[in-house]
Amino acid sequence: MTTETNPAAIVDWEPPMPPTDLIFDDGEPLESNRHRIAMNVLIRSLHQAWGDRNDFFAGGNMFIYYSSTQVRNRDFRGPDFFTVLNVDGNNSRQGWVVWEENGRYPDVIVELMSPSTAAIDNGIKKNLYEQTFRTSDYFVYDPFDPNSLQGWHLDDNQQYQPLTPNERGWLWCKRLGFWLGMSEGTIDRETAIWLRFYDVAGNLVLLPEEAAVAQAEIAVAQAQAALAEAEAAAVREEAAAAQVARLAARLRELGENPDML
Repeated sequence: MTTETNPAAIVDWEPPMPPTDLIFDDGEPLESNRHRIAMNVLIRSLHQAWGDRNDFFAGGNMFIYYSSTQVRNRDFRGPDFFTVLNVDGNNSRQGWVVWEENGRYPDVIVELMSPSTAAIDNGIKKNLYEQTFRTSDYFVYDPFDPNSLQGWHLDDNQQYQPLTPNERGWLWCKRLGFWLGMSEGTIDRETAIWLRFYDVAGNLVLLPEEAAVAQAEIAVAQAQAALAEAEAAAVREEAAAAQVARLAARLRELGENPDML
């Protein structure tokens, strides 16, 4: 027996639309004030380093939506820091909605751990970022534990391989082209050992306010150098004038008129 297919039914069929009633704030704060600062340090320093670029998005503590099933299960996932490359960085976003971003997932993720989240960050989230997100570089760090930095890079078999620290304990982030390492300092009135970016040469990637201070220091140094050069030139000019005066006096002693020479 032959079953006829209704051509109109095929024509009228449309794929289900993705959900639009998305929640972008669950009201849960970051683990601590230090965690909040640590997140902003990564975001703001990357913006400072790439201030002339608009082909990336860096965010933190905002939901990433990647499937309808996830939305139905209210399985919210919000990395503490993430970066997506080769996207329009000028777009305003409440969260990262994969199906509105041409299927793009984060290229780099950093989770700022605490004792209560370490197992999830190293387990469920790590597996999600490896197997579903295919995030190239994943790092975890506890802002209260300077020895907690770990990182993984996705290999050719789409599996995370642990990164080996250099002699300073830093880990290389291939996708960003920066090292991730520790730096002690006071930021927003909190003194800690922060997770920071370093460039290929090992220079700290500065925050905007640090860059402003550095520029001011350079300007002061340049002004001081210019003043020193002007003072040195004045000394040389005085020495030359004194030499001319001595020569003129000697000529007069010899009966010559230096003004006639």
